[in-house]
Amino acid sequence: MGLGCFVSTGRSLPQAVERVRRAEELGYEEVYVTHIAGRESLTVLTAYALATERIRVGTGVVPIYTRTPATMAQTAATIDDLSDGRLTLGLGVSHRPVVEGWHGQTIDRPAAEMREYAQIVRAILGGEEPPEGEKWRTGFRLAGLEPRPELPIYIAALSPAMLRLAGEVGDGVLLWLCNPNYIRDVVVPEVRRGRERAGKAMDGFEIVPAVPCARTDDSDAAHSSLRNDLLPYFGLPFYRAMIARSGFRDDIAAFDAAAGDTEAMKAAISAEFLGLLAAVGTEDDVRAGLERYRDAGCTTPCVGPIARTDFEATLEAGAARAG
Repeated sequence: MGLGCFVSTGRSLPQAVERVRRAEELGYEEVYVTHIAGRESLTVLTAYALATERIRVGTGVVPIYTRTPATMAQTAATIDDLSDGRLTLGLGVSHRPVVEGWHGQTIDRPAAEMREYAQIVRAILGGEEPPEGEKWRTGFRLAGLEPRPELPIYIAALSPAMLRLAGEVGDGVLLWLCNPNYIRDVVVPEVRRGRERAGKAMDGFEIVPAVPCARTDDSDAAHSSLRNDLLPYFGLPFYRAMIARSGFRDDIAAFDAAAGDTEAMKAAISAEFLGLLAAVGTEDDVRAGLERYRDAGCTTPCVGPIARTDFEATLEAGAARAG
């Protein structure tokens, strides 16, 4: 069983690089970076890779609509080369406000488009002729760079259909806001169905959740900060469906009823939801929270930061399980 972390760049890229070095010293096996509207994730991973020697670096995740499959594969192969084979390429569909509003693209058939995209990227990385797609067509082949067929491709998934697809065409699945109960009851069974559909076993397939964590003496303040960070997700259709499916329909209903009242909308995110999702409190609390995810079937829970808490202390608490 592995242990990973998410390290965002925040206001300081040099500070983030130092945190990644510290994570490597603490024994973390993987570090991921998100792709939103700040520093570009694949460029950040290059900095992380060049500053470290052992820890794997991964996107968690880069939206497929931000670049063509050929560009994605070429960039991934380059970073994998620079890092001596330490890249994990995490791909996601993202959301319509991002894809359409920021990038001028369209999400038409999310699962089908992810399948097509991942298969093209995998073929290019493997030095094979890319299959012809409907949304993406390319004859690109790597030149002057050795094929990298073993480069792992993980797929971000929330819905049963995307989870099955991740199991079928991916090497792992990346999860956000999926609590241990949802992972046990939905993620693992649906991924297994996808693996079976492809004639593959579960062995070697990675289930990688981002777990909001905080080593803190003020759990209430950490939960308040987390509520603030989660507000946008409670308004996004893909996440809303998953949260409702995971047993928190009442949270969604209360959130909708409070529309326009920010404080009431935050209060709608229940203590039960946060207690199940996050690992907050003492060092033992952080470790116990990560173990809940392992017990649910995760292979590599990842320590994720909660704003306005001490992330260095949290990284140390998460790593203490191996001490």
